[in-house]
Amino acid sequence: MAPSPTLEVEPQPPTKKQPAAASGGVGALLVQAVRGNVRQYGMIVALALIVVLFQIWTDGTLLKPLNVTNLIQQNSYILILAVGMMIVIIAGHIDLSVGSLAAFVGAASAVMMVKHGMPWPVALVAALLIGAVAGAWQGFWIAYVGIPSFIVTLAGMLLFRGGTQILLQGRSVAPFPKGFQKVSSGFLPEVGPYTDYHNPTLLLGLAVLVLAVVQEFRGRRKTAGYGLELLPMGLFLVKLAAITAAVTAFTLLLASYHGFPIVLLILGVLLVAFGYLMRNSVLGRHTYAIGGNEPAARLSGVKSKRIVFLAFVNMGVLAALAGLVFAARLNAGTPQAGINFELEAIAAAFIGGASASGGVGTVLGALIGGLVLGVLNNGMSLVGIGTDYQQVIKGLVLLAAVGFDVSNKRKIGS
Repeated sequence: MAPSPTLEVEPQPPTKKQPAAASGGVGALLVQAVRGNVRQYGMIVALALIVVLFQIWTDGTLLKPLNVTNLIQQNSYILILAVGMMIVIIAGHIDLSVGSLAAFVGAASAVMMVKHGMPWPVALVAALLIGAVAGAWQGFWIAYVGIPSFIVTLAGMLLFRGGTQILLQGRSVAPFPKGFQKVSSGFLPEVGPYTDYHNPTLLLGLAVLVLAVVQEFRGRRKTAGYGLELLPMGLFLVKLAAITAAVTAFTLLLASYHGFPIVLLILGVLLVAFGYLMRNSVLGRHTYAIGGNEPAARLSGVKSKRIVFLAFVNMGVLAALAGLVFAARLNAGTPQAGINFELEAIAAAFIGGASASGGVGTVLGALIGGLVLGVLNNGMSLVGIGTDYQQVIKGLVLLAAVGFDVSNKRKIGS
């Protein structure tokens, strides 16, 4: 479900609601709506265009059910990292250690499960706690000691990478229990009568569609309650139709193969939970406030040190989760895991609308940015573009996204 535009303070209703005609009619309202959500809408349109381009270029291979499922599973750990990285960047910081921390947690889980026979659910919880402790360690130096996050997390990158080598002694440790492997490569079990589609996926898709439509109507009613301009009913219905078509097509695509991947369910929970946290909670509002102007936020009573500390604890937990998902997909703890994960996560956050100066971004935007990179990687591989040119293209996409952010800020300032 698409989150509403992120604001640092609750919007105040105007003294008088202006009619649509007074502001230029339907066209003006449409332009205003697009400008107010330019990062989010721009990346959604860019993602759609990239999908269409590679769908044509690959003769329909890109959107085959098997390839879509592989695309989700191959990029799941980057998407998880992108969610945490977006929150860190919104708070005005950066984390260069997430790839190494993911590798360290994957190595620790391999040692616990393979070498010491620990039950995988217990090892999973222990691994997430390791991530939380690592995030708290880094958050303490950044928030309470005042060392720049770039330096602390650079040190963490070296520390966790070395720790991974020590734990694994330079060798891969495998295999993991079957139940743990399903965290990354498993699907929701089939229930109900036999049909041509996966029944639980159809029900889950219907539930997502209902929730998305309800959320749109609630957002519209909330906007009207503030006395703000509403999107004309015709355009609102077009938006609902587009959401319905997208959710239905995606659901049928997954249901025609093995169904809903478990890792996609994890991503959905993260999207809903962190989307709500950043939009509707005091903690989320304060995170935007300190990223936008930390001295002013501190003078307003925001406990900036606590917010920054919690942002890095959260990043540590999500890095641990990403490391577990990656290890489960490889079915091994390996010393080479996590290389360049931090760069992919940072790129996904900036492509998804984060601002280099902090205070701007959404969780949905982070996932969209990660999907843009994932579709680019997958599509270019399908058409036979070499990895060297893939790196060049992704670098240009990142540069264009950040350049667009800078240009947009200059226009707003002028």
